[in-house]
Amino acid sequence: MAAVFQKKLNIAIIGAGLIGPRHAKAVASCAQASLHSLVEPSPKGPDIAASLNTTHYSSIDELILSRPPPDAAIVCTPNSTHVKLSKQLIAAGIHVLVEKPISTTIAEGHELIQAAADAHIKLLVGHHRRFNPYLLAAKGALEANRIGQVIAVQGIWANQKPSDYFDGLGEWRRNGDSGGPILINLIHEIDLLQYMLGPISYVAAIPTPNQRGFAAEEGAAIMLRFRSGAVGTFLLSDNVVAPWSFEAGTGENPMIPAVRADAGAGGFYRVMGTKGSLSVGDMTVWKYAGEEGDWTKELIKEEVGVQTEKIPFDLQVQHLVDVVRGGMKPSCSGEDALQAMVVCDAIKRAMVSGTGIEIP
Repeated sequence: MAAVFQKKLNIAIIGAGLIGPRHAKAVASCAQASLHSLVEPSPKGPDIAASLNTTHYSSIDELILSRPPPDAAIVCTPNSTHVKLSKQLIAAGIHVLVEKPISTTIAEGHELIQAAADAHIKLLVGHHRRFNPYLLAAKGALEANRIGQVIAVQGIWANQKPSDYFDGLGEWRRNGDSGGPILINLIHEIDLLQYMLGPISYVAAIPTPNQRGFAAEEGAAIMLRFRSGAVGTFLLSDNVVAPWSFEAGTGENPMIPAVRADAGAGGFYRVMGTKGSLSVGDMTVWKYAGEEGDWTKELIKEEVGVQTEKIPFDLQVQHLVDVVRGGMKPSCSGEDALQAMVVCDAIKRAMVSGTGIEIP
């Protein structure tokens, strides 16, 4: 249960792209937080701030000079700016929740973690799907040993992004350093797989065909090995038509229509164990009838309950309040996020080298 505080946590939003206004609305809906302001340097900034009923600043320098300054900020800017802007906020004594990825290089991720530690500032990373009710239900089923020891996992994130996603303020998504689906989309999946199944220790990958002609990759076929010994595969593409993605399977993103539960698409994760298998998305456990596993027995299906009324972005803002005011441990710390970054970096290197990469 969230603690009760007399003073609301004043939170600024840095960036007014696709995700910034969603964070702003989550802050506004939190009883223990207040929306301090929006920082957006583009000409559309004042209008977006007005639509959110908040103050507009054109730069973090202006924000820092505001009185009173914010207690915390949520950084929702292009990936390559995450570390620079977060360090600027930290130096001003402002707690930070930075959108994923924490950085675009491992070295910069370490720098940001160290900067927060040296300044005694709370650093959280916006892997908000750790608060998603489907993910929480899946993790709960695994921890309850409903499928026994996990042996293998199969995952898919497949969608087709429209052309305007890469235009205007989104043109940075064309670049090969931080713009492709590995650091925009797969990093979520890697974080969740490690959150559920433990650290990944080995990857291999080959790229999908590049149809757009941008420098950014469009996807990959990936092999995984976990430290536990479990193995897995993952298919990633942002330029195919398919019903298998976290967004389509959970209805989390209002921009992406959810696939109906009765449509028959099946799960976007399939986790296979010694006592059964869990399909995440349609939230079913498959087991043999009877106590012992036996392929001559009928397979039966059990439902996994999901508390769908919980909204991940709202839960994440409340968690930010609890971390800053109540001393709670971050659900996703800088170190947690850097683990996902390390794996994604290895996947990108494996795509180029054509060889498998061990992750220490």
